[in-house]
Amino acid sequence: MPVDDSPLTRASLLVRLRDGTNHIAWQEFVTLYSPVVYGFARKRGLQDADAADLMQDVMRSISSAIARLDYDRNQGTFRGWLFTITRNKIFNHLSARRIRPQASGDSTTSRLLDSQPDPDSADGADTWEMEYQRRLASMAMERIQSEFQPKTWRAFWLTAVEGRSVPETAKEVELSPGAIYVAKSRVLARLKDEVEAMRRQEDS
Repeated sequence: MPVDDSPLTRASLLVRLRDGTNHIAWQEFVTLYSPVVYGFARKRGLQDADAADLMQDVMRSISSAIARLDYDRNQGTFRGWLFTITRNKIFNHLSARRIRPQASGDSTTSRLLDSQPDPDSADGADTWEMEYQRRLASMAMERIQSEFQPKTWRAFWLTAVEGRSVPETAKEVELSPGAIYVAKSRVLARLKDEVEAMRRQEDS
């Protein structure tokens, strides 16, 4: 895929996002970032429904603000801007939930909420980046799967993703242990290249 046509090319995607009629650009953005926002919200203590609602709220905020965004790489990354919006919304959500149970006298609920991770803690950015990298890997696997024979992909998946042993995988896939090692190595090398390419495009 040429770099200029990549959905992850920041400059072209941001330009297209500013066009309110470009639904394809918006879908590309949502496909990449909505799972990142949702996953981060879950890691920061939100339940499934709340994380889904917050994800929609973040997407609405981006949709309304993107036309006014004057992107300057020197002021920080677009992903960093999105992280700040998401973190602030989670902080507001958890703060509101802490207040309501205290007013009702539900001390059990209050203790549960007080034990939730602080969105402003030092590991917030690390968690966000982990969710982003996980999403990149997922998209990269979707892209490259068709390049490999089904048995090769299955051998990779069972050993690298599901953590199955090589002997067990060899028996299930009907390949020799040596072939399993080769298959896993081939797919991992290709996956690494694809993730790196996507990262370079997104950070260009």
